[in-house]
Amino acid sequence: MHTKKHLTLDAKKAIVSMLNSGYSSRQVAPHFGVDKSTVNRIFKAFGKLGCCERLIGSGRRRKTTRQMDMEIMKLSRANPKLNACDIYSDLREHSRYMGSKKTIQRRLRELGLYGRRPACKPYVSEKNRKTRLEFAKEHLNWTVKEWSNVIWTDESKFNLYGSDGIQYIRRPIAKRFDPQYMKPTVKHGGGNVMVWGAFSFRGIGPIHYVESIMTGESYKDILNNVFLPWARQTHGRSFILQQDNDPKHTSGVVKAYVSNKRWNVLKWPSHSPDLNPIEHLWEVLQRRCAHKHVTCKGQKFQILKQEWSKIDMHVAQTLIESMPARCAAVIKSKGYPTKY
Repeated sequence: MHTKKHLTLDAKKAIVSMLNSGYSSRQVAPHFGVDKSTVNRIFKAFGKLGCCERLIGSGRRRKTTRQMDMEIMKLSRANPKLNACDIYSDLREHSRYMGSKKTIQRRLRELGLYGRRPACKPYVSEKNRKTRLEFAKEHLNWTVKEWSNVIWTDESKFNLYGSDGIQYIRRPIAKRFDPQYMKPTVKHGGGNVMVWGAFSFRGIGPIHYVESIMTGESYKDILNNVFLPWARQTHGRSFILQQDNDPKHTSGVVKAYVSNKRWNVLKWPSHSPDLNPIEHLWEVLQRRCAHKHVTCKGQKFQILKQEWSKIDMHVAQTLIESMPARCAAVIKSKGYPTKY
């Protein structure tokens, strides 16, 4: 028995031509791999319509009206966290909707509203939004030369065991629990390594292992013993220190130290990692160390230190050159988090 298939327009025309030439439907059918009844149906349709084109039918009647489709769209846009089941329940409760949850899913896709993983960004209050906007407007027209005087600093945590992000594998079917395809886990995460680092347009700076909880006093020691020698060597006395508003950075002992040194400190808006290019430098470092196996914190830091020193200066310069675009993005988003 032949399988059902749609013939091309040229094939249908050839069938009609052969039948008009005197061939029987039994003779024509094998040439096109179809049943005799299919040949007869095509010839009958040609006699009735005068053409071989396949007419597009109206299909089954839609379960939703245009007004119902608009209501589905309004519910989804008013609260993007609602899924198809939530919208279905709401419509059944407040209207005479008789469709299914699958219909809701199809309508949402037709409207271009697909389910996506939301971007995770720090919460920005109204006050922070205004300070972010002020910072972006104030520094929008800074040139690369002005940004090259800024030394960017920050702390970051790197897991000792396992991945810091989502990790995928490729495996055959039914091999999920084979040891080579599993991701080992350790109770309480297996520990981590906290590091402090700095960089500027003139190159990658020092990286320092923070062995215990960082306080204002220990941060002052890092500034004095780690940051200052490198800053003097690369920038002399003309530089601008960038640091976020972490309590240890703004503690009294640090403020007194910075004031005594008469350093210029960049006034930084809170909750603004998208404005700080060192956040992307941490990501570069993480990727470089992602597949290196370690057994202790000291070994982890040594790998971090080695890979940190290997980061090309062009990477640092490219990140700093993106500052005008970062400021413009903050202004465009009216102070809310951006893609950076």
